[in-house]
Amino acid sequence: MKINILLPYKEKFDKQKASSVSITVSNNMLYSSFLDDIRVFGQQTDDPIFKKNFYGIKYSLCSFRSKNNYLADQLSKYILKTDDNRNLVEIHNRPYLVKRIKKRLKTSPISLFLHNNPKEMKGAKSRLERKELVSECAAIFCVSEFIKKQFLEGLSGNCENVFVLYNGVERKLTKFPEKKKEVLYVGRIVPEKGVEIYVDTVKLIAPKFTDWSFNLIGSSKLGALDKSGTYAEKISKKFLDIGAQAKFFGFKNKKFVDEKMKSGSIIVIPSLWQEPFGLVAAEGMSNGMAIIAANSGGIPEIIGKNGVLINDINKDKLKVVLTSLLSNQEKRIMYQKRSWKNFKFSSIHSSKNLDDFRKMIFQNHY
Repeated sequence: MKINILLPYKEKFDKQKASSVSITVSNNMLYSSFLDDIRVFGQQTDDPIFKKNFYGIKYSLCSFRSKNNYLADQLSKYILKTDDNRNLVEIHNRPYLVKRIKKRLKTSPISLFLHNNPKEMKGAKSRLERKELVSECAAIFCVSEFIKKQFLEGLSGNCENVFVLYNGVERKLTKFPEKKKEVLYVGRIVPEKGVEIYVDTVKLIAPKFTDWSFNLIGSSKLGALDKSGTYAEKISKKFLDIGAQAKFFGFKNKKFVDEKMKSGSIIVIPSLWQEPFGLVAAEGMSNGMAIIAANSGGIPEIIGKNGVLINDINKDKLKVVLTSLLSNQEKRIMYQKRSWKNFKFSSIHSSKNLDDFRKMIFQNHY
């Protein structure tokens, strides 16, 4: 049997350029008992994460199809020409491709993985579309209860094949790390991530905490070098104007981010949108960071009582909370220890959970 994973075209399954979906897929592969039977289909890249499992596809302008439709057709074509008669297809974040692949691979079960709000996705926006997905898919996996609730809104009847499967993070540390006086923001530099709230807050409090450094890691989109005049460029300039305490790194690979989280004391997640899961929060917990985050979307499911959640976050509220943790070492260490001790989103567990679902699907269909 073979497991065929289809990534969105924009994703780069690359050691240097992987973003959240690719990172989640690779984390779930780390401890999968099906590793030798997994094939990952995605945009061609130079340095794939799992080279032996990756099938890079170069888009053809002559195809007269969208890039995601082209990827889906190439996956279907590949499966049809192989001798494998037991295949599972796993589609990530592209609901509208379910029907397209189902039409070509009539007997292969399909699982859909939702990493974002389905009501904002092509192929899942309407109640009728979501109802059809329930009937067409062997399983639908949501990254949080929040996302599952969004998907099921307005649906009735049998939806027992819709599950929550939390993302997993690989914890590489075996003991609590030594911490420096560093505060981190890690993520895209876009308005909905609340990055300007972080920058404005740092501007207000940095002069009072001169022995602390404040880090900003990210760009407007994956691997981007933001051009002059863009929102990201304006934010980075505004941040650097704070002075030597403000450290701007732009986009960095996962290895760099892991090292920063290992030594960092506090991570700030000031999202203004409904964050589906909050991978950064799980990564922060795995490294024993004190977490301050917006109380929205799926973030509370990840953090629980192990960090500080802020309702309707703004710079004034963040200033109060961040100042409290910077000035109170005992309180700061308490939250760091809670994160470390209560971290439960291990890729070991997520791999096993996903494998169990895969076994169930194979048993039900073959």
